Amino acid sequence: MAMTVGDYFVERLYQWGVRRIYGYPGDGINGVLGALNRAEGKIRFIQARHEEMAAFMASADAKFSGGLGVCLATSGPGASHLLTGLYDARLDHMPVLAIAGQQARTAVGAHYQQEIDLAAMFTDVAGAFVQQASAPAQVRHLVDRAIRTAFGERRVAVIILPNDLQEAEYSEPPRAHGAVRSGVGYSRPKVVPYDIDLQRAAEVLNAGERVAILVGAGALEATDEVIAVADRLGAGAAKALLGKAALPDDLPWVTGSIGLLGTEPSYKLMTECDTLLMIGSGFPYSEFLPEEGQARGVQIDIKADMLSIRYPMEVNLQGLASETLRALLPLLQQKTDRSWRQRVEGWRADWEKTLEERAMASAEPINPQRVAFELSPRLPDDAIVTSDSGSCANWFARDVKIRRGMMCSLSGGLASMGAAVPYAIAAKFAYPERTVVAMVGDGAMQMNNMAELITVAKYWKEWSNPRWICCVFNNEDLAQVTWEQRVMEGDPKFEASQNIPDVPYHRFAESIGLKGLFVDREDAVAAAWEEALAADRPVLIEFKTDPNVPPLPPHIKLEQAKAYASALLQGDPNQRGILKQTAKQVLGSILPGHRDRD
Repeated sequence: MAMTVGDYFVERLYQWGVRRIYGYPGDGINGVLGALNRAEGKIRFIQARHEEMAAFMASADAKFSGGLGVCLATSGPGASHLLTGLYDARLDHMPVLAIAGQQARTAVGAHYQQEIDLAAMFTDVAGAFVQQASAPAQVRHLVDRAIRTAFGERRVAVIILPNDLQEAEYSEPPRAHGAVRSGVGYSRPKVVPYDIDLQRAAEVLNAGERVAILVGAGALEATDEVIAVADRLGAGAAKALLGKAALPDDLPWVTGSIGLLGTEPSYKLMTECDTLLMIGSGFPYSEFLPEEGQARGVQIDIKADMLSIRYPMEVNLQGLASETLRALLPLLQQKTDRSWRQRVEGWRADWEKTLEERAMASAEPINPQRVAFELSPRLPDDAIVTSDSGSCANWFARDVKIRRGMMCSLSGGLASMGAAVPYAIAAKFAYPERTVVAMVGDGAMQMNNMAELITVAKYWKEWSNPRWICCVFNNEDLAQVTWEQRVMEGDPKFEASQNIPDVPYHRFAESIGLKGLFVDREDAVAAAWEEALAADRPVLIEFKTDPNVPPLPPHIKLEQAKAYASALLQGDPNQRGILKQTAKQVLGSILPGHRDRD
């Protein structure tokens, strides 16, 4: 039988190193699915429950594996469902290839069923490369250029394949005018600034007496280099959430996360530094960085368009974090005055006591901080942790400590609900031997993550290590938005929008062959984690948590306090509970050693 375009397409992906495709079938992409079947396992097709989840999986696969994430969908609604997951990849600079089916070439433009102008639809999310194939000889260079663009620009690329073209006989491009012959292969370049610019950066950093470092996802491969530079400069270091695994939390000068979900020592680090070194981070909230004019700045980023857009930097260095820091290190002077670092380490030590006080404060029925706090020391050294957006991200950011060798991530730039479970599934396919833990709020579980537990049930017996845990914070409240209504808008909780049904998530897990645990007592939290980590199959732990525990920012501004008071004066339906829990959390900050267990 002659090779079809679908057969060639699959073989070309294989030549590029693609080994996994996440997706959902449909007649618009049947030609490629048939080719995958004929390829007899050269590329694994992983069936998600929804195309959005498949795109999240592709984004996470790229994050965790360091390679290309690939997702696939049929035409029309299948293709449009990909968008949210693709925007997650786009905003976090992940190389992802999306493959979308389309109606037959003879029907395009006829208002045909499931016909959408896909090229126009994908243009914003995949502006670097989105093309619809029209001839067999075109497919070769579309695959090659799409993947090379995705890798080189760290962007989303899209190839659209009409369904009749997928079944057509493949032919190589002719050696003729109007045809091109492309090739496979991409090697990431060594990108390092010029010596004169490195010297300028060194002069700024050497002059600083109170140096702060902020690391993001661009520093994940530069852990040793960041540590060496920080030690040379006597600096403290904060972490954007996507860079949480860039530095181990057992280093006493690492202050933890920054921003609304951040820590008090990170806030102090930024407000009291005189020099800022920002490495591979697009952290969006400028109000948590030094005030303009307070600090001299140096930034390192592989993407020029991310330089000097959060803080006006004196020296902007375009380059790979590891290579640039390695070249910069010999130019830096060893700081002999360690007073600044000692202050930073003191802040961090005090904060650890505060965190424990807050986590161990009693709640009704469980303090959500305690869930993350008890997990942290029990995580295996090779664990991968994913978090959803929402209030659970606060506890992930502050209470989960990452050790060297661990990995973690979440939807960063997009901050989308519903990413934690598909992220955790992709992590397990990328590293089947590692333990994976997903931290999810009940809102995200109801939105789309419950269905993806079926994907876990479908595949888990193939994993060399069955340990895959989904932790659900069940508080019957879209708590992050509820607290934003109170603190940012000054409005009481709007129950019609914020209350969500109580669902027995653990029973659903059990009904599809997973292990389910339900915990509604604080003294049972630690044991539940230990039972889950020792299980012989994937586990869903449902923790019944208190929605009234406030996700306190690292610094409470006057306008936030006024808004909070306004919400209470208007009669918040949870007024008694939030006053009680806020008092406990604030006491945990002001009075170390105070632990309310009533």
